[in-house]
Amino acid sequence: MRVSEPARIGVIGAGYVGLTTGACLAQMGHRVVCADIDEARIAQLGKGRVPFHEEGLAEVIRRGLDSRRLSFKTRSASAVVGAGFVFLCVPTPSRADGSVDLDYVAAAAEQIGPHLEPGTVVVTKSTVPVGGASVVSEALDRPDVTVVANPEFLREGTAVADFLNPDRVVIGARDLDQGWRVAALYESLDAPILVTDPATAELTKYAANAFLALKLSFANSVATLCEILGADTDTVIEGISLDPRIGAEYLRPGPGWGGSCLPKDTRALMSLAVSAGYDFSLLESALAQNDDQFDRVVAKVASKVALDGARIALLGLAFKAGTDDIRASPALEIARRLVASGARVRAYDPVVTNCEEPGVIVVGDPYTAGRDAQALVVATEWPELASLDPARMAEVMAERHVIDTRNLFDHQAWSSRGFTYQGTGRA
Repeated sequence: MRVSEPARIGVIGAGYVGLTTGACLAQMGHRVVCADIDEARIAQLGKGRVPFHEEGLAEVIRRGLDSRRLSFKTRSASAVVGAGFVFLCVPTPSRADGSVDLDYVAAAAEQIGPHLEPGTVVVTKSTVPVGGASVVSEALDRPDVTVVANPEFLREGTAVADFLNPDRVVIGARDLDQGWRVAALYESLDAPILVTDPATAELTKYAANAFLALKLSFANSVATLCEILGADTDTVIEGISLDPRIGAEYLRPGPGWGGSCLPKDTRALMSLAVSAGYDFSLLESALAQNDDQFDRVVAKVASKVALDGARIALLGLAFKAGTDDIRASPALEIARRLVASGARVRAYDPVVTNCEEPGVIVVGDPYTAGRDAQALVVATEWPELASLDPARMAEVMAERHVIDTRNLFDHQAWSSRGFTYQGTGRA
């Protein structure tokens, strides 16, 4: 069955995934009501104001509001009444053992269950482990309602572009006809659509993110070996990425990988493997390597200055450029370890203006961060940081040491101004 006309869609949750999903579905011509329990957030969204940094999202939301295809509510019931499809986009945080907490998903399903029209399709857009769709079905307690898995593959900073120009759309349904109903929502997009069973769709999301984590850990391990052996990691990575079997994506070394998805999803897949009785040692090694990478950055700083009482400038707080998200940020993890060693950290980020991490002071420009600092650590690959003036930075810093975890700076330009320069994977 295909959707021959715009669908009526409810979206539960107005975070990164929910807002992008709702706004983009509205842009594709559907009528969308997005609900969230945060009244202040809903009030701001109704005025077209986005509570976080995401390229292009504010414009898409404003177009949706202007066309009246997109609206925001504080009550989930008002979002689902009359809807043919309801997308669950609520948090699925990690537990201490790495498993996924589905309490928010189950609570949202219980809340909307009594208000759904017969024949509604409830779509799990949140990242849920194998069995997540079954948890939603039980919580709904509606045999006349279908649950379909449709995991998101959105990258923060490019989420709108990723939604509207996806590499693939993955849908998991026990009833394949219902799966194709969801697939029809995406019929205007030029992308492969894979319709399968829920377990396969749910595992596909975790497998994809875990593989990206493996590539990043591999790149960082190669970079470390390059430093030891006197090779240049940029050329090594270029040399292997030209092999079409390998490719260049997610092979750039850095301070470690983080964010709201890769660490959480990798640990979740590890937990799934343990519960299934499988020793997924490859993933365990990737997680251990990533933790070691944070220590290696701190060790580079310690090789130049005594950390106890040292003043360190940190450039970047977001886990990557293009977002203000500091969840599981490598920059913040490095800051924590520096502070734990007695250092005082002054940080600058182009979009992160507040950080409640003890011992970390956020300032408004990079040169203020560098004032009286003994070492400068580049932690996030913001393009504008590459154009910093080394001469000006040399004037304000107490000592001239640069640890460039992203290989962002022109090392010759900084070295010529008297800085000792340490990149990643460079001898």
